[in-house]
Amino acid sequence: MIMHLNREWLATLLIIVGVEMEVLEKVKEKAKELADEKGLVLYDVEWVTENKSHVLRISLDIPNRPIDIDTCSEYSDAFSKILDEEDLIEAAYYLDVCSPGAERILRNREEIAAALNDYVYVKMRDPKAGMHEVTGDLSEVGEDTVTITYKDKTRSKQIDIAFDNISLIRLAIKF
Repeated sequence: MIMHLNREWLATLLIIVGVEMEVLEKVKEKAKELADEKGLVLYDVEWVTENKSHVLRISLDIPNRPIDIDTCSEYSDAFSKILDEEDLIEAAYYLDVCSPGAERILRNREEIAAALNDYVYVKMRDPKAGMHEVTGDLSEVGEDTVTITYKDKTRSKQIDIAFDNISLIRLAIKF
């Protein structure tokens, strides 16, 4: 359902940009510990290069409500101290603590199940009912399928989509 990078390729790439896979795993572990301690959900840890600078990006969420900038700032201060104490990363970098975004990708079944009743966008590998994509409410998450309730002109309709037919599913903003 969801594409994953080859771990060997990713490990080689991370070494090239200055961070070994083992180090990134330790950073993730420390980031999760602090997130758990603060009642937050660790969405992702990324090591990226932007404008020739290395960025350690920590994406956080709060269950059942949007994360605010003050929470990100507090986490950033606390995690920065942990990183300084542990001295895990030798390369110069910027720490960016942020929300995963209003239209975050749902990467696994657990995240999809947590988005029950949320408004989502789904792109399908093979068209179903003449559609390649659908936007609507995630009304059911079964063992093998999801059910999306969507509007067709003025009528509400439902479509069941098999997990293996989903090429992308993400939260969406309802206008």
